[in-house]
Amino acid sequence: MTYDLVIGDRAYSSWSLRGWLLFDAFGIPVKTHLARLYSDELPNLLRAYPPARTAPTLRTPEGDIVPETIAIAEELATRHPDAGIWPKGPRARPVARVLAAEMHAGFTALRSHCPMNLRVSYTDCAAPAEVLADLRRLELIWAWARAQTGSKVWLCGDYSAADAFFAPVAARIAGYNLPVSATAMAYVQAHLAHPSFRRWRAMGMVDGADQEFYRRDYPCRPWPGPTPLAATATEGTQAENTACPYSGKPVTHTLQIGTRRFGFCNAFCRDKTVADPEAWPEFMAIHTS
Repeated sequence: MTYDLVIGDRAYSSWSLRGWLLFDAFGIPVKTHLARLYSDELPNLLRAYPPARTAPTLRTPEGDIVPETIAIAEELATRHPDAGIWPKGPRARPVARVLAAEMHAGFTALRSHCPMNLRVSYTDCAAPAEVLADLRRLELIWAWARAQTGSKVWLCGDYSAADAFFAPVAARIAGYNLPVSATAMAYVQAHLAHPSFRRWRAMGMVDGADQEFYRRDYPCRPWPGPTPLAATATEGTQAENTACPYSGKPVTHTLQIGTRRFGFCNAFCRDKTVADPEAWPEFMAIHTS
């Protein structure tokens, strides 16, 4: 048996990103169930997860339902005490919990003006005073956390649930080119380069049509994260490998990198790899062999 996690569109659902990072970033297997936002898909899917009404929602192997990311983090930390979801240090652990709690309840101006959209980055979004105030608060508590814990890259030592909770904030700062200090921007860049974040964004680039609700008319710029290895979806089944690197199933779809062609068992496996080949260790193992 395994965990089941209900998520919304990966490109847009910031809370789903937080919930999924609590699994992928800490090596806990999970089966995801995707429902498109602004449709009947999510409420219909959640009928099997009472009393939940939002994504993400967790079902444990025993069948218990756990909505809300803070509850999911605490449940997983109890079940997997060695995974590192919360810091082990007596000073860093409460700091991490304070950060996660404030993120869960606050920063409403930033959330409203800059909804997460991993498919685009803008040059400017005319951030109002309320959003700038949220940014100043973020910088204050991030600096406080590092001062309390002595951390350099992440907020409380090693990557923890506190960082997972701020991953969508990093995506917003990057996506809307929000003004923050060099120290805060270095923290944003660490998120954009994190392997789990890169995998989520790669899937988000290809797992459904654009959501009109998130479209903005601001001028665009390239995504400020790591530049993906150039890859192109191709027709046919001729490839160096005969089995999908993810499932082991026969090749039905292919991509090309330079003069080399690689195969996958379905369009999604192929397309998420095209979006960011280096995000996927299973693929890179055959690419570098």
